[in-house]
Amino acid sequence: MLFWIVAAALTAAVVLLIVPPLLRKPEGAAEERAAYDLEVYRDQLGELERDQGRGLISEAQAAAARAEIGRRMLAIADRGKGSAKGGAKGKAATPAARAPRSAMALAALLAVLLPLGTLAVYGKLGRPELPAQPLASRNLDHERGGPPKTVLAAMDKLKAQLAETPDDPQGWAILGQAYAKMGRLPEAADALGKAVALAGDDLELLGSYGEVLISANGGTVPDEARKTFDRVLAKDPKEPRARFYAALARFQAGDSKDALERWSALLAESHADAPWVPIVRTQIAEAAKALSLDPAKVTPEPLPAQQQPPVAQNQGQNQDQVQGQTEGEDQQQMIRGMVDGLAARLEANPDDVDGWLRLSRSYGVMGESAKAIDAARKARERAPQRPDVLVAYASALLSAEPRSSKPGPMPEEAVASLRQALAAEPDNRDALWLLGLNAAGVGQTAEATDLWTRLLAQFKPEEPEYTLIRARLDSLKAGG
Repeated sequence: MLFWIVAAALTAAVVLLIVPPLLRKPEGAAEERAAYDLEVYRDQLGELERDQGRGLISEAQAAAARAEIGRRMLAIADRGKGSAKGGAKGKAATPAARAPRSAMALAALLAVLLPLGTLAVYGKLGRPELPAQPLASRNLDHERGGPPKTVLAAMDKLKAQLAETPDDPQGWAILGQAYAKMGRLPEAADALGKAVALAGDDLELLGSYGEVLISANGGTVPDEARKTFDRVLAKDPKEPRARFYAALARFQAGDSKDALERWSALLAESHADAPWVPIVRTQIAEAAKALSLDPAKVTPEPLPAQQQPPVAQNQGQNQDQVQGQTEGEDQQQMIRGMVDGLAARLEANPDDVDGWLRLSRSYGVMGESAKAIDAARKARERAPQRPDVLVAYASALLSAEPRSSKPGPMPEEAVASLRQALAAEPDNRDALWLLGLNAAGVGQTAEATDLWTRLLAQFKPEEPEYTLIRARLDSLKAGG
């Protein structure tokens, strides 16, 4: 009985919280909204200054953003003046303003339906006969998604040992890696820093320490991380992770030329199937744009893909497989760190359209289609008229489609995005090609022929693209 009394009291309290505001006519809502918006824009100006100071945006980008924020603040100020005048007139005309009839009807409906609906749902799903579960008996760590108690106990034991023997580099390394997996990056950096100080030139440990410093700094390479990777390169000039981050540090510091040279050298000395190749290509393109260079002309070709070892010499092969698997896991971890750093930087600077495109491509390479689509969609929201953004969004949608040997229609959203790109840039090669594929797949031969003929005109007869498109057109004419 006590339960039902408490439930009825809580339901009545909820009704009293919801219904009265609907019966009142809000006063000063426009002024309060304008004041709130102005405060948000002031915060954005402060964030803009901090981003420029960290080198995340250029001076030109900062100036354009300031102008846009200033325009919005002026618009709010003008709207606030208009609302004040209109409000004064309204008060003079209707001194006893009442709530709208629709709001009154909604209030009455909620007052009746909320208690009845609550009673009906609980009567079907509730279990009032069950005893309460004491807090002490609940596994709160499990409910919150935290690490198991056994892991926490092992970490406490390790910290106690390190308090007694603080000169154990392996212990600090294990503790730092555990903190990193838990997302406690400052503590991970502190523990790995102590391990590095004790272990000296352990290259793997130095690399892990540098990556954690970058992740803890939101994707920006701090000076300590740059020095750490330079130490790695002093011992092993060919270490790919250190080469990538050392170049990234130079690029973020404004030395695009040095960064471009470092990334180009890394790409030229990497095999084509190396997992970091797509990300290095993307960074080369970004550095080239910063230097007003054509990325196609400054991007070197990687080395040929490595061949798999023949199925022979079982003992040696097994050893090579274990070593290759370990190296592959390290490379995947490096790539994941890069992508996570870029994602964190974009959360702090969400207006970086090119950054969202890079993140979308990176997720696509990693096979995470949903994240690739989401990143491309965010780029489109910020630059809805850019043809390359529209094509990238359509490509992300197409990459998520299941593979099929039988041609068919593309998703309508992808087709719409490609048509919008083609309207903005009639010679866009990607849009012409993909829309031609869609038209051919649904039997619209005339449209496919028109699109691919326009595309063919952009290539010379000696180029391989010309041969491919010409073959497609001949196939359409033959009814294929």
